[in-house]
Amino acid sequence: MTRVWKWNRPVTVREVLEDLQQERSIAYTTVMTVLDNLHQKGWVRRESEGRAYRYEAVSTRAAYAAALMNDAWSQSDNPAAALIAFFGMMSEEQRQALRDAIRIVQGPETAAPGPGSVPEGGGR
Repeated sequence: MTRVWKWNRPVTVREVLEDLQQERSIAYTTVMTVLDNLHQKGWVRRESEGRAYRYEAVSTRAAYAAALMNDAWSQSDNPAAALIAFFGMMSEEQRQALRDAIRIVQGPETAAPGPGSVPEGGGR
């Protein structure tokens, strides 16, 4: 999946094979089997191109990571404790990214009013 996400476009078995072979020796049939398994699991879609297929990720790497985290969290018998433990493992940079993400998800309408702001309806 890393190679498919990295290219961010439909790829052939041959393209993935050539990319992987820059790092290690691997057989065409191995890459073909892995991509076919990913297709069977619904992680990639494929379109026929001549005698080959072009494979494309069904979702982004971020969406996949989020689904993994959600799955792990939902299986916990104590979700709050799991979150606290997870947050404790985070770097300061990761915690800041989490705060930023929460602000984005909440949107401006849920932000606390600033000093001097007037409540809806004019306040009179």
